[in-house]
Amino acid sequence: MTGTNRPSKGNAFLTGAAGGMGTAIARALVTGGYRVILADRDAEKLKPLAAELGSAAMPLLLDVTDPDRTARILDLVPADFQPIDVLINNAGHDIGGRKRFDVGSADDWAAIVDTNLNGLMRVTRAILPDMVRRNKGDVVNMSSVAAVRIVPDMAPYNASKAGIHMLTEIIRAELAETAIRVTEIMPGLARTGIIKTRYRGDEAMTKAYFDQFKMALDPEDIARSIMFALEQPPHVQVAEMMVLPVNRW
Repeated sequence: MTGTNRPSKGNAFLTGAAGGMGTAIARALVTGGYRVILADRDAEKLKPLAAELGSAAMPLLLDVTDPDRTARILDLVPADFQPIDVLINNAGHDIGGRKRFDVGSADDWAAIVDTNLNGLMRVTRAILPDMVRRNKGDVVNMSSVAAVRIVPDMAPYNASKAGIHMLTEIIRAELAETAIRVTEIMPGLARTGIIKTRYRGDEAMTKAYFDQFKMALDPEDIARSIMFALEQPPHVQVAEMMVLPVNRW
C-alpha cells in the first residue's frame, strides 16, 4: 500500500510480533490504520501473521539480542515502511523462570535480562534518534506489574521489568521538551505464550499455573490499552497504564 492507499496513521515497529500478545497488537494496529513492521526471531510464526495482515504488514526476522542486526534496523526496513512513527517494545520472555534465584540457571537469568531489558534498549537506541530528529513519535514499552511489585521466584524477570520501568521514566524525562510521547504498559497476568515458554512447552505446568489464578487478561485487552494511548491528542501522553484482571490487586 503506497500513495493514496497508505494508511493515515503511519508506520509502527513491533517487536515480539509473532507471540500471542504481539499478534493481538499487530491486528489492532492494522485495524487502527497503521502499517506494521512485524519483528520477531521466529520466522515460521511470522509467516502466517504477515499473510493474514497482507500489504499493511512486513515481516522482519530480528533477534533483539543481536547487536549488529538491531543497530541496522533502519537499513533493514524498506522505504515504504519508513519513517517509523510508533515503536512498540513487546519482545520478552521468562524461559526457565518461576524458580528461586539460587536454584535457577544463571544462563537462564542472564538470557531473560538480555532479551527483556538489553534488547529493548538496543531497538530503542536504533529507532529513537530519527524520531528525535523529526520531533515526532510514540515509544510504547511493555513492562509488567512485576516492575513495581515484589513477586518471589521471579527475580530476573522482575529485575528486567523494573529496569524497563526506570528506563522508560528517564527517557520520558529526557524527551520532555520534544513532541515524542513515551508510554509504559504494565499488564498483570495475561493468557499469552510466555507461561508456556517459561516451562519450555510443558502443557501441564502451564495449565496448573493459570488454574491457580482462575482469571487472566486476554492479549486483546492489552492491545486495546495500547491503542487507547496512541489515539490520544498529540498533547496528551499516557505515561503509565497498569492493566489487571478484576480479581487481582
